[in-house]
Amino acid sequence: MSANLTLSVAAGLMVACGVYLLLERSLTRILIGVVICSNGVNLLFLNAAGPAGKPPIIGMFSRDSIADPLPQAMVLTAIVITLAVSAFVLAMAYRSFQLHGHDETADDVEDARIRALAEADEASDSYEETTFSDSGEDVVSE
Repeated sequence: MSANLTLSVAAGLMVACGVYLLLERSLTRILIGVVICSNGVNLLFLNAAGPAGKPPIIGMFSRDSIADPLPQAMVLTAIVITLAVSAFVLAMAYRSFQLHGHDETADDVEDARIRALAEADEASDSYEETTFSDSGEDVVSE
């Protein structure tokens, strides 16, 4: 079983582009990222499966010449999962466009508070700075 280097590089590039798009704020770009990333993973599965063989029907062909059906089943399952995730993200993007006129995700209130604390370079109320004494005991300083 030998993997094709060109297909491996193409799969890696597709996964990298998909992950880059997944980190965007627009739900349309997230949807495109999910599709590209899943296609890259499917290509990687089929590349790792090895060369094509005869149909995996036991008794009709010798066991050495038949293809491995497991990667094909995994790719079919991944296609179904990708279709479901794509439909869900597409429905979220459509609903967001109906409500707000755009499909960008908004900041969470807690994330905005933490970002404001970080920009002010202040510690939150739940943070206690702990230092260690020479004897190894915790000393809490306020």
